[in-house]
Amino acid sequence: MASRKVGKLLQAGAEVVVVSPEVLPELAGMDVKIHNRTYEYGDLEGAKLAFTATASREVNEAVAREAKERGVPINVADRPSEGDFAVPSTLRRGGLQVAVSTGGASPTLASRIRGKLEEAFGPEWAGIVKEFDKARRSGGTQGHDLEEEVSRCLSRLRG
Repeated sequence: MASRKVGKLLQAGAEVVVVSPEVLPELAGMDVKIHNRTYEYGDLEGAKLAFTATASREVNEAVAREAKERGVPINVADRPSEGDFAVPSTLRRGGLQVAVSTGGASPTLASRIRGKLEEAFGPEWAGIVKEFDKARRSGGTQGHDLEEEVSRCLSRLRG
């Protein structure tokens, strides 16, 4: 979960700092600053956004307390009521972005729904979005018969 969240933050252009006594190998290869230790009060100084997802309820509560003191929005994994926001499960296909959220009630359910959407909207949808963008910019008509236009886009992309 941590590496997925970090990856999405990096895609959005965030500067990410990870504080953890155990660092996953995937994180070590990412462009993040790593403090290989347990959380200490003051770690959120200068933060704009915070996530806490440790196995320790006490640590998660301490991070959330500091975040609230500093006015830093926080996401508390598995305890959405203790945080300020929930993170949607997202599907990206080029310019197409679909977000699914259960408001933190069940990230697993949101992830499963996203999985169904990934099956329905495969990688070819990145090209379809580009084709629709080209048509819109050139003043072409679109949206009257969506299925027909998607079919035409797929034909152009394959041909």
